[in-house]
Amino acid sequence: MIDNLTKKFPSAWEQLRDGGKETVFNFCNEYKDFLDSGKTERESSDEIIKQAKDKGYISFEDVISKGSFKAGDKIYAENKGKGVALFVIGQDSLEKGMKIVGSHIDTPRLDLKAQPLYQDGELALLKTHYYGGIKKYQWVAIPLALHGVIFNKKGEKINIVIGEDENDPVFYITDLLPHLAKEQMDKKMGEGIIGESLNVLIGSIPYNGEKEKDDAIKLNVLKLLNEKYGIVEEDFTVAELEIVPAGKARDVGIDRSMVAAHGHDDRVCAFASLKAVLEIEEPKQTVVGLFVDKEEVGSLGNTGMESMFFENVVAELLNLEGVTSHLGIRRAMANSKVLSGDVTAGFDPNYPDVSDKRNTPYIGKGVTITKYTGSRGKSSSNDANAEFLSEIRDIFNEADVSWQVGELGKVDEGGGGTIAYILANKGAEVVDCGTPMLSMHAPIELISKIDLYNTYKAYKAFYQG
Repeated sequence: MIDNLTKKFPSAWEQLRDGGKETVFNFCNEYKDFLDSGKTERESSDEIIKQAKDKGYISFEDVISKGSFKAGDKIYAENKGKGVALFVIGQDSLEKGMKIVGSHIDTPRLDLKAQPLYQDGELALLKTHYYGGIKKYQWVAIPLALHGVIFNKKGEKINIVIGEDENDPVFYITDLLPHLAKEQMDKKMGEGIIGESLNVLIGSIPYNGEKEKDDAIKLNVLKLLNEKYGIVEEDFTVAELEIVPAGKARDVGIDRSMVAAHGHDDRVCAFASLKAVLEIEEPKQTVVGLFVDKEEVGSLGNTGMESMFFENVVAELLNLEGVTSHLGIRRAMANSKVLSGDVTAGFDPNYPDVSDKRNTPYIGKGVTITKYTGSRGKSSSNDANAEFLSEIRDIFNEADVSWQVGELGKVDEGGGGTIAYILANKGAEVVDCGTPMLSMHAPIELISKIDLYNTYKAYKAFYQG
């Protein structure tokens, strides 16, 4: 009896039934494939839509053209190739609200500048501008790949991926050798590598036909790019090209219990919610898997959560239901319940001093409920209310989800933000709920397989609850 008064969060591995480990590992093999096929927000969006179509989803545009939809219909709405909303239409009107799991599919990286290609020191290089919060020193001296889209003068969009196939070349940012790095190593860690020095090596052979050219190496790079992709230097000005770590997601540990990869933040929650929403059939209340861009740089822009994309889609669907008043969209948002699916920082025994051990999530203990994020006095945070937290707890316990609670570091140590406050500002009930991880925002991040699996279980239970 006395044991019922206390609460402990045991290892989620210990909660598995017979055959559970194999189920978890198979699920995570699918996740690794998802990561490898979607290293950018565009690629992730394409993969989400592909999987949705395979499950019978139809496009939002087709629904509008048809002029109607019904309960049980599955609809996808694409936002400029960088975001997706998946709807499973419920029996109730949209005015009565939705169950939404919102995650983001952008991730910290290096973007090429508008005029990136230049030659210096008998080398050809690409200028970059980092995207999101990174430790710049982590991006030097590792194999890199180039992903993105570029438009030629005919207006044709060309998809580029270089550095992922085992026969591809990779790219590289140099670092100083220790013998010459005394001044660099005397600097603060955040100043040892500056943003303007994150220049990517792309070639070193001069173009033979232009012996007198000072930029013969740059010219040879352009020649090779033109031969393969039909592009010229001016086309870089109308391109979106991203530098990411080269290579596939890999198991970590002799027990293969973890996954190391680029972009766990936040594609781990995106994948969990994708798998969950694709398994929902004929709900009472409409369920939504929402996958957005630009979270790492403030959620602004026409593909970020601050945009009108999601509300506009819901308003169009309400119009087909015969709800034409502007109050309809307000009611739909205010009556909605949301899990903001984003990662949080797990306890790291190598750096224990930044965490409150009693209030931090642990790797291997399941999905994490985070009542508030923000920093220094919960600034810029959605702070979920007790009523909604109680509801979520009951749903998770009923579905046998391994869950824990936690916050992002000690008070005054740091903090962070998610898309939670944006939907909460519309009146929805929102709480952050996602996968704990290590090495967040590093080129290669780390998660536990069991935490991902319980994130998926949590999202599915929320949709069904």
